[in-house]
Amino acid sequence: MSKKGYFITLEGCEGSGKSTQLKKLEEFLKDSGVDFIFTREPGGTPIAEQIRKIILDGNNTQMCDETEALLYASARVQHIKEKIIPSKKEGKIVICDRYIDSSFAYQAYARGLGMDFIKGVNVYAVENCMPDLTLFLDISPEDAFARKGGADKDDRLEQSGIEFHKKVYLGYKTLASENTSRIVCIDAKKSADEVFAQIVKVLKEREII
Repeated sequence: MSKKGYFITLEGCEGSGKSTQLKKLEEFLKDSGVDFIFTREPGGTPIAEQIRKIILDGNNTQMCDETEALLYASARVQHIKEKIIPSKKEGKIVICDRYIDSSFAYQAYARGLGMDFIKGVNVYAVENCMPDLTLFLDISPEDAFARKGGADKDDRLEQSGIEFHKKVYLGYKTLASENTSRIVCIDAKKSADEVFAQIVKVLKEREII
């Protein structure tokens, strides 16, 4: 068991299989005796979870792109200060379902707000709390939605349309190509067990577990 704290994030398009892999990883880490916590974005703390409800509410169709980005950033700062940094300082492995790369892919690339804007509103996160490792579950939105049986009608982001999600995917691929030391692409088209085997292999290679 590592005494050093790590911050690991899982990223991917809608339907990429993150929830399935997180469940597998939770069971694996418990069996391995690793000191860890799971968290998510937006959310992870009571205040950030309230902001999450506003962001994802399917009725909030009039929300402008800039408001969306600022809400994500606000939830993130609360999450960082209240949970991520303290847990990492305690020597825990912090595993987070989505983080700042989601803002880059969804808001900077797909919404067209640009990296400068997103980095600007996320300056606290960028300067104080970047992940040690990001696992990108690499599967196209076409394949992902086909696998999950279509978009969730109650999820505002899932209802954004396939062209939007194609831009998200291209954003992720660009981020991965520009951050090769931090972002590792996992072939998410394979079976759940094969995907998980890839994740464990990376964690062991990085000497995180």
